[in-house]
This record gives sequence, C-alpha cells and structure tokens, in this order.
Amino acid sequence: MSQHDPARARGRASGRPGPGIGLAVGLAVAAMVSVQTGVSLAVPVIHDYGALSTSGLRLCWAALALLLFVRPPLHRYGAAQWRAALVLGTAMAVMSLAFFLAIERLPQHLTVALEFCGPLAVAALGARGWRALAWPLLAAVGIGLLVSGDAHAAGGADPAGIAYALLAAAGWGVYIVMMKKIGPAFPGLQGLTVSLAVAALLSLPFAAAEAGTIRFPWEQLAFTAGLAVLVPLVPYILEITALRRMPAAMFGVLMSLEPAVGATAGWIFLSQGMSAGQMLGTGLVVAASVGVVRARR
Repeated sequence: MSQHDPARARGRASGRPGPGIGLAVGLAVAAMVSVQTGVSLAVPVIHDYGALSTSGLRLCWAALALLLFVRPPLHRYGAAQWRAALVLGTAMAVMSLAFFLAIERLPQHLTVALEFCGPLAVAALGARGWRALAWPLLAAVGIGLLVSGDAHAAGGADPAGIAYALLAAAGWGVYIVMMKKIGPAFPGLQGLTVSLAVAALLSLPFAAAEAGTIRFPWEQLAFTAGLAVLVPLVPYILEITALRRMPAAMFGVLMSLEPAVGATAGWIFLSQGMSAGQMLGTGLVVAASVGVVRARR
C-alpha cells in the first residue's frame, strides 16, 4: 500500500492502530476459540493414550497437511531463514508438549492462565511508558486470582503440572516473537510450514517413547488428525496472519483473553467450574485485552 494512503495517514496522526487492526483482532480471537475447543476435546484422548503421543501426532498431521498444500522450496532458503524456522519450530514443540503434559494434571483454566505468563512477558517487555504497563499488570493480577483459587482447593495444584505450564509459557513467549519475525522472512505460509515440520520432527521421538512403538493405534491416529485441524493448524495460520497486522506486544496482551476462553471451553466440554475469585480474575484479563486494543500505540 502507498506511503501516502489516507487511512494510514489518519491512523498515524491520531496515534491509533492502522485500518487492519480490527481484522487482526478478529483473527486472534478466532485462533483462541479454535485452540481452546481443541484442547478440551483433546483431554479424553490424552487420558486414553498419553499427552506426548497425542501432542506429537497432532503436530505431525498439521505439518504433513501444510507440506502437501504449500510445498515449500526447501533448497532455496538461506541460513538466516533456516535459523528462524529452527527456533520457531523448537518453540512450537516445547509449547505443545509441555502444555499437554500440564493439561493432563491441571484444570484447563489454570493451565491456560499459567501459560499466559509467556505472552504477558512479551507485552511487558514491549510496553513503552508506565501507562502501557497498566494492561499487562492488570492481566497479571487476574492470573494471580485464577492461580490462587486452585492453590487453595483440596490437595492444591499439582507442582509438576505448574512447572510444565510455565515451560509452555516460555515456549509461547518465544513463539510470539518468532512468529512476528518469520512472517516477513518467508513468502506466504512457507515459514510456518517449515517451522511446523521442525516441531513435528522434534516431537515424534517423545511420542514414540511414550507409546513404546511407532505403530500408533488407528483410533489415536484418527482422533489426532481431527484435533490437528483445531489446534495447531487453523490457529497457527490465523495467528501468523494477525501478527502481520499488529505489534507483538499488543498481540501478547490480547492473548489475555485466552484464560477466559479456556475457562469457558473447560466448563462447556469438561464441566470444570470456577470460584468467584477466579471469575473475577477472568474478568480482569478480559478487561486488559479490551484496554490494550482500544489504547493508542
């Protein structure tokens, strides 16, 4: 688009995001709904077959679908492109495997809230001025209420589950930063395709080790093929498109809607309830998302 585009000029003059920001927000929200629905539907499969094999097979199906559709010219990429794809693919693998290990041990709303520490860190590091920090801080308070509710429940939250969720958070933070960088580095969906293939290759040994064989049950293959569409295939495509239209810091805070979406999905599909304090925490992270979208850059 031209440097002298009137809509873009008005956006710069007012300090507001550009005309594509509404579409980017819509894509990000759609990605969240797809992810959390897929996570809820994956919980029974995890209990039947295991977290690592379920997560790894999903990544393999998603990578295979994109490789067949996009057909990236692997021999034409430079060293910088391969480095970016390797880092992003590693982040995808860590995020996916650790998250499924956490969801095996914790309620969905708590797992998602803890994992959101990754986007929250991205948002805080990208904030300029104390006013911009208000939204990440508000989201952090909401996450604290969500976590404290489960910490005081009978038996408390599983420590291993919390550790896995925080590891997934680290992967998610790197994922956001690298998705922002890899979009311009590759045409179309080629960067996402190569990165997802890297994630699948890294995850497959863990899946085989958990199952004790590379001959997975056909039922698990069928279930994970369907789950791969909801997460990660559709969300990754939506997110890389959204990140081409909004700053990574804004995307990071917008992701604070994820605990609310996760709590809703957990309630609908898994009958997981929340306390009054956790409902308040969910409201705060939703308010943080609304605030960052409406705020001036």
